[in-house]
This record gives sequence, C-alpha cells and structure tokens, in this order.
Amino acid sequence: MKKRIRGFIGMAVTICLVSSMLAACSGNKNEKNEAEPAASPKTDNLKAVTYPIETNDTLTSWEQINTNLITFYPNLADSPFGQELEKRTGVKVKYSHPADGQAKEQFNLLIASNNLPDVIEYDWNTGYPGGPDKAIADKVILPLNDLIDQYAPNLKKILKENPELDKMLKTDDGTYYVFPMIRPENGTVFRGPMIRKDWLDELNLPVPTTIDEWYTALKAFKEQKGATAPFTLQYGVEFNIQDAFIGAYKTANRFYIDDQGQVKYGPIDAQFKDAIALLRKWYSEGLIDKDFALNNDSKSLDSKMMSNASGATVGLLSGGMGRWMETGKKQNEKFQLVAAPYPTLNKGEKAFIGHRDFYYNPIASKAISADSKNPELAVKWIDYAYSEEGAMLFNFGIEGVSYTNNNGTLAYTEKITKDPQYTLQQMISQYTKPNGPYNGDARKNNFNSFKEQDETLVIWSDTDAANHIMPAFITPTLDESKEVAKLITAIASYKEEMLLKFIMGQEPIEKFDAYVEQIKSMGIEKITKIYQDAYDRYKQR
Repeated sequence: MKKRIRGFIGMAVTICLVSSMLAACSGNKNEKNEAEPAASPKTDNLKAVTYPIETNDTLTSWEQINTNLITFYPNLADSPFGQELEKRTGVKVKYSHPADGQAKEQFNLLIASNNLPDVIEYDWNTGYPGGPDKAIADKVILPLNDLIDQYAPNLKKILKENPELDKMLKTDDGTYYVFPMIRPENGTVFRGPMIRKDWLDELNLPVPTTIDEWYTALKAFKEQKGATAPFTLQYGVEFNIQDAFIGAYKTANRFYIDDQGQVKYGPIDAQFKDAIALLRKWYSEGLIDKDFALNNDSKSLDSKMMSNASGATVGLLSGGMGRWMETGKKQNEKFQLVAAPYPTLNKGEKAFIGHRDFYYNPIASKAISADSKNPELAVKWIDYAYSEEGAMLFNFGIEGVSYTNNNGTLAYTEKITKDPQYTLQQMISQYTKPNGPYNGDARKNNFNSFKEQDETLVIWSDTDAANHIMPAFITPTLDESKEVAKLITAIASYKEEMLLKFIMGQEPIEKFDAYVEQIKSMGIEKITKIYQDAYDRYKQR
C-alpha cells in the first residue's frame, strides 16, 4: 500500500491539467505482461448469473452523483433508481459521492488512502497518472479479463458483437480494465454552439455558419439587445469551447490527428495564432464574456443565459439547451435556442473539427479496486446494466412510473413531463442514471422536450471531427507514460496561462512565436512522438 501511495502522490499533480487538456493521455504497458498478450474473454468459463443474486454482502462504490438528483436525494442509494437497482440485483450498495466540482481532488485523496471501495467510477485514462496499466501495476485496480470471462455474460456478448468497442476497452497488451459507458451511434455528438434564435429573428439575422456571420450576430446582440456577455462559456481548467471558432482555422486547442494521420499539438500550429487573434478581437470588443474565466460551475452559465446577459454559448444538448429552454419559456414564451453549425471561415465549407465522442465513454466507466473483498459480486452487479432489462432501467427508469411502453413505443409519463416545479431532466434523474457503465439506448434521443433539440444531432455532426479527434484511450507504455508525466504539467500550465493572456490582451500577439519556442523547449515534440507511437499501436490492435 505504501508503494501505491508514493507512486500516486508523485504524479497526482498532473491530473487536473492533463485530464481536460489531453484527449489522449492514457495508460501504459505493464512490464510483466509485455512478453505475452492477455487473452480476450472466452465463452467456456462462464458462470450463470441469476438476478436477484442471493447474498448478504454489501458493496461500496465511489462515483459522481448527477447534479439534478441532488435536488431530491443526497445519495444514489436513496433514489427510486438506487432502490430499484438494489431490488433487481439483490445487491446492497453503499455509495460515496465527491462534492460537485471537486471530483479530481477527492479522487486523489481516495487513491492515496488505505481504504478503497469495491468499485470506482472515474476516467482511468486521463484521470490516473500513467493510465490504466499503471493503476493495475500500482495495485489500485484489477485486470478484468478473467472476471469478465467468468461473471459478465452480458458485457461479453456486447464485446463479441462490436469488435471496435472491444478494441477501445483494452490496453495494447490486451488487458481489460474497465466496465464501459457505451454510447449509441446517435449519442456520440451532444455538445455544440447554440444561439438565441428569437433574437436573430428580431434582428433579421440568419443562424450564423461562418466566422463573419458570428461576428455580425454577436455585435448585434451587444449593441441592439443590450447583452453584456454576448458569447459566454463555462471554464474548467482550460478554455474549452470544443474547438468552435478555433477549428475554423484547421487546428485545435489540444492534440489532434491531421489529414495525413499524424498527431499534432494544435496550440503551437501557425494557424492557431490566427484563432487567438480572432478571440482576442472579440474579447476586446466585449463580444466574449469578460468574466468567462470565473464561470467555473453551471450556475454561472445558467445565470447569464437566463438573464439575457448572453445570447450564445457552446453547451450540452440536454443539460444546456433543454434545461434553458424549459426555464426560458416559462419567463418568455418567445425564448428559443437553436443549434448553430461549428463555424468555418468560408460559406459552404465543412468544419475541420468539433465535438464528437466515441462509443466508449471513459469518464463514466467503472473499475474494480484491488482492495475489493468480493470482486466477483461487484462484476455480477455491474454486468446487470448490460442486460436488456438492466439497460431499460438505466436508460428509461421504471416502466409505468417514469415511462410507458406501448408495443415498443416508449414515452415518459406525465409524472416526468408535467411536474409544475421541476424540469424534465431533474425529474428523470430520480429514476435513471444519466451517465455510467451501461449500454446506451438510441431511443433516448427521441425523448427530447423540444424540436430544437431533435435538430442538433444533424447540425453538430456535420464536421470532419471523426477523422481528427484523438482517441481518449490510447495507451503509452510505462516508460512513455513516465516521460509524459515528467513534462506535461508544466506545458499545460504554461499553454493555458499564455492563451488567457493572449485572449485578454495581457500579452501582445507578437509574442506568439516566442511562446511556441518555449513550449517546444519544454518537450512537446517528445510527447507528440509518444502519442503518435501509441496511436499507431492502437490502430493495430
């Protein structure tokens, strides 16, 4: 255990910056496994699982709680969903939830403790220094090949039917380490630019598609609608707008894959200077929220979108557009948000990059801790979510209570849709698990509250992001991970500091070339080479 604590604390400082900055930072190859690849799950060792399981054991799980659920219950176990899951699986679970906005810090403390829960739901690729293989080597989590082989028939079936997903869940030597959140095809794009259509109509302006049209719209919002922050955003540990506007210059504010299949670090691209110059101009003219760096929680964003201070942002389909439309229409029946395409420089171009995720969502996936006293039971409990019955509970809740099923046509009940006090997202959070390790159902996207939400998938998906997004689950080797960990924190910190200074006008744009040279001197080319090698190995799995 002491070895685990020393190993983790020695690199834990990298987590906050790396996890949001790098879509690619992930695991390494476990030295003892290098000579012989781990075996994929077989089919002949399977132990039949019948639910509810007869057991007197209690499991413990550390995972984030949906912020909408906190309105009603402080703990998942107390919710209708938690109660129903316990009834159906026969397994009692004690949940621990990190405070909203403090998951990374509390994860660090958890891993450094001598008392890990049975199950931990977290991003083991970018959230743990060195990635999943390092977490296994540190005896923090267990390799799952044998456990899946024997006790997870539902997940095993899914992996057999989806080789691409199967490839995502393994390190380069074939070790499974996580029970995945699996997105359906229509659930891979759910974030993008959105804008007040009622304002555009009033000003006789089109939904903007180019940088110039966005400038015209934001300027009109400021001058004619009195918006004090025409475009706003939520700021975490980086300037994250899913590369909207930046992507118009065929670069990204992160590592990405270029048209030749080469890994690039966008913030040192020559064209990144042009993207910064644009954002700097907009900020200086009051078109970008002057206080965007202080918007570190959803409440700040809510306040600006609902008070008419802002008319545009980059946000989520349900937790952003859907929630704001519900609230906004109660205040003003004309309130309307619509998706805008990821902007380009020229009319008719396809956006170089934008938001797009993969079938596997590392952020909300579960691993079994090496301290678990009953890993077999933990695996059986988790695997229920991949069954047909379990997937219905996780996706839609309890039939007859939160949804109805009329010969295969699903609909939320009026209990969910017609509550006079709470939004649909708040109500459904009591009966489902919006994020977590289960098999996502494409029909969930038919449950949108507004037609404007139905249109987002087509609009936000019209990018070339599938060819340019760096996979979030490539796995550098142990030595490569050590090299990345040694260099990346300083680079990430310096990049973000200078980016903010450039945008806010605290540093002259003429210093961009010196900034690039500084990042190169800090070792960015070594990291890029490591990610290129890891990406090439991933493609060959």
